[in-house]
Amino acid sequence: MRNERLLQVLRAPVVSEKASRVAENNQYVFKVSRDATKADVKAAVEMVFDVKVNDVHVVNMPGKARRFRNINGKRPSWKKAYVTLAEGQSIDFGISA
Repeated sequence: MRNERLLQVLRAPVVSEKASRVAENNQYVFKVSRDATKADVKAAVEMVFDVKVNDVHVVNMPGKARRFRNINGKRPSWKKAYVTLAEGQSIDFGISA
């Protein structure tokens, strides 16, 4: 797969309570493009962060229905990936509190 395509697979890391809880088990959560496959996500993470990926789980997140005054709408659906790294590997996002 081309490097330009792999750079477009990962959208952003997901920062939430659940994501920080699974980070203790050497798992990281990413928002990925809707057409990304497990193999695409694995290749992208290994290329961008220079780590060894053991496993990838992909989840399609449905968009939530929202309402503003009398206008009904819907947030777009998105896809997230849980990436499990090999023992001794880690990713530093450079986020400091």
